Amino acid sequence: MIINFDNAATTYPKPESVKAAVMEAMDRYGGNAGRGGHALAAATSEAVYSAREDIAGFFGAEPENTVFALNCTHALNMAIQGIMSGGGHLIISGLEHNSAARPAAALAAEGKITLSVAEVFSDSRRTLESFRSLIRDDTKAIVCTLASNVTGQIMPYREIGRLCREHGICFIADGAQACGVLDVKLADGINILCTAGHKGLYGITGTGLLITDGKFPILPIMQGGTGTDSMSLRQPELTPESLESGTVGVIGIMSLKAGTDFVKQTGIGNIFRHEDMICRRFIRALAGDERITVYRSPEARYAPIVSFNIDGIAPGDAAAALAEKGYCLRSGYQCSALAHTQLGTKNGTVRFSPSLFSRAEDAEELARLIKTL
Repeated sequence: MIINFDNAATTYPKPESVKAAVMEAMDRYGGNAGRGGHALAAATSEAVYSAREDIAGFFGAEPENTVFALNCTHALNMAIQGIMSGGGHLIISGLEHNSAARPAAALAAEGKITLSVAEVFSDSRRTLESFRSLIRDDTKAIVCTLASNVTGQIMPYREIGRLCREHGICFIADGAQACGVLDVKLADGINILCTAGHKGLYGITGTGLLITDGKFPILPIMQGGTGTDSMSLRQPELTPESLESGTVGVIGIMSLKAGTDFVKQTGIGNIFRHEDMICRRFIRALAGDERITVYRSPEARYAPIVSFNIDGIAPGDAAAALAEKGYCLRSGYQCSALAHTQLGTKNGTVRFSPSLFSRAEDAEELARLIKTL
């Protein structure tokens, strides 16, 4: 039997309602949304707009500012490259996933922008001051993950949002590990929220979102057919069309609508409490073994993710041994060079991440197994 504790990568299993939505989309929505007035295209267009409307409401946004993406990486690239297209100074946090850090570093390496990295502390006040100290007259945007994908540390994102408003700076938030677990809204001070659809929102892989409040124009990094202004060779300027060139992934969108409905019906608070309980019981079960290091600080708040290491055992070897027993965990650097540099974890970590469908007894049995390695 396979027990998945790698839900920070993608949640599995998916809710039955998501599976049903995928099958319904295959059966009913065979048209190309926004392309054509025939019955198939019209039904598909209506379904996509309904999903856009529901998902926008979930995040306190407007449907026209809710853009479907391939994944969170796609959304972050659209946001970072689109906002920083004219140059300027960008600040990112020291916990950023490579999906934000790499496009930022690439723009800096090409001489198109200047880049600063804010150090992150367990104390949120020190983290906020770290960001504040880096702001310059030409600072155009701050990019910050809402919760680290390595340790789960929750950033002081509402305070960062206020800081950005004070200075007229665009706040781009990476919600991949927070959306569906924390009650994230644009009203938290976020100008552009980028997130995955296949993690805490329980959609299928190949889904993501870019949600904007419309205050900062995002220059498209890709142009093409949008179903509107087809006789013009200029890309439409209004969202979502300006950022949705080509055929949208209807099946994925329908799964994402069903996933967000599932989260709403279950309750984000209930999901967080369940997953957090499992993490706490897992950590408690690991206690007493001096070989094991858990990367958490009592000063910080955490999303339901636990990174750990075992003295004398490489993370990859530990995860491989656990995989032989049917447990799925992520080992290595989790695509987060900055976070591991800050943590000082030269060989990476082993990451444990439950979902709503995880069981505490499985986590405790895993902890007992880890102690025998």
